[in-house]
Amino acid sequence: MKTILVTGGAGFIGSALIRYLITSTNSTVINVDKLTYAGNLSSLDSIANHPNYTFIQADICDNVAMTKAFETHKPDFVMHLAAESHVDRSIDGPAEFIQTNIVGTYNLLEVARKYWQGLEQERKQAFRFHHISTDEVYGDLGQTNELFTEETAYDPSSPYSASKASSDHLVRAWQRTYGLPVVITNCSNNYGPFHFPEKLIPLVIINALAGNPLPIYGNGQQIRDWLYVADHARALYKVVSEGKAGETYNIGGFNEKTNLEVVNTICSILDELVNDKPDNVLQSEEQSFASLITYVADRPGHDLRYAIDASKISKELDWQPQETFESGIRKTVQWYLANEKWYQAIQNGSYHGQRLGLMD
Repeated sequence: MKTILVTGGAGFIGSALIRYLITSTNSTVINVDKLTYAGNLSSLDSIANHPNYTFIQADICDNVAMTKAFETHKPDFVMHLAAESHVDRSIDGPAEFIQTNIVGTYNLLEVARKYWQGLEQERKQAFRFHHISTDEVYGDLGQTNELFTEETAYDPSSPYSASKASSDHLVRAWQRTYGLPVVITNCSNNYGPFHFPEKLIPLVIINALAGNPLPIYGNGQQIRDWLYVADHARALYKVVSEGKAGETYNIGGFNEKTNLEVVNTICSILDELVNDKPDNVLQSEEQSFASLITYVADRPGHDLRYAIDASKISKELDWQPQETFESGIRKTVQWYLANEKWYQAIQNGSYHGQRLGLMD
């Protein structure tokens, strides 16, 4: 049985990963999360009382707390997801992104390095520091037909992606300089259940159900590769348990869609599944949720296209996504329809739909 220390495990991807680790692998999981606005322990209710699960509320920037977590629980693997992750928020307030994503990663690397250096040889060789990153570090593919590979040069566009690129470089430097056995993954846009309501897909679902405008940046032709979060969780475990130290693996969903296509697909599913539509939808000419679509000013530095070449992880680690976009987005919409209390609790508390669609 491996002991896995997960940072940011109360977040969207982190909670999906922990649910998978507890229910589908023979792992002991230590969840370290600061519980910022996007951390939500209710996403882990299904496994919260499992004997193989432990939660520690702590900041990855806190050296004392991190050292204690390592010394107490003696992890075999570290899966580092804790990060500020929303581009819009990084534009409005980049300082938190620098602190968490760069300084926090540095602190975690140093704690992990000192812990790893004290391990006996067999455990030392098997240890992995898995840094979970984003395809946004690669920048913008524009109107080309190219794909991001593990060899694509970094060209980040936003404070968020620049901070993640910086943390990627730190992780590689700790491997090259100190020999710390690391693996890095760069993923495409995730979606699925328990997604924080500021992100595009849950925002559209929730706004539509309330009869509110569905804001789309610019002309809606920005292209993203969409990855169902449960598929991502499986891939992350594949990498930390089977990946080769020093390697990077890109994880994508093989599902390129424009933002407008995504929103229209959600509207079509809601048209089918929702009987009690808002009055303004019923009064529209088409009587469709698509009548709520509105276009808002594009955000600064908005990348046009991201797309992942995931052939390396497919060939070397035998991973493929199980969900198509069509099957995954239907599951996602159905989950939000069945879990109104979950997202209402967030909206009534720390989050009230800031920025997207509310720009001056």
